[in-house]
Amino acid sequence: MNKELILTVLADDRPGLVGLLSAKIADHGASWIDSSLSRLGGHFAGILRVSVAPDKERDLIEDIASLTDQGLTITFHDASAGDGIEGTPAVVSLIGQEQPGMISRVSAVFAELGVNIETLESIVEPGSMSGELLFKATAEVVLPDSVTPEALSQALEAIAGDLMIEISIAPTQ
Repeated sequence: MNKELILTVLADDRPGLVGLLSAKIADHGASWIDSSLSRLGGHFAGILRVSVAPDKERDLIEDIASLTDQGLTITFHDASAGDGIEGTPAVVSLIGQEQPGMISRVSAVFAELGVNIETLESIVEPGSMSGELLFKATAEVVLPDSVTPEALSQALEAIAGDLMIEISIAPTQ
């Protein structure tokens, strides 16, 4: 059975970084399973999961680690921690005027209710009419069996007025 690894990668952005990384993975007969890669503030940032034969794991890690000579910061993690949290998947969308602490306040509600964040994407950009900065976020979450989408909505609505945000929640089953 193959071993799965999680890699995090950070570097100054430039063309060819994915090619460098994917070539090393392919050279060891490993598979690129899934990933999330982005350009953030002039940097390349990524997290990916690879599957490799146990007898090739050490060589793969050493070969990828050699990319630090080319300006990449790479960490490796064992992916055997499990497949995730059980519960009801949902998508939470937020939009509102940008202000400090928005993610902190919303994630505190999630934590209090035991809601797990699977993915979170956010951006701050000028509004189409006013030019004021708008904060937009979309989170794929898993609600524990004890929390309904309605209960999460009520908990988030309790902070929505203070934050001046609009919130929508959609189950994704």
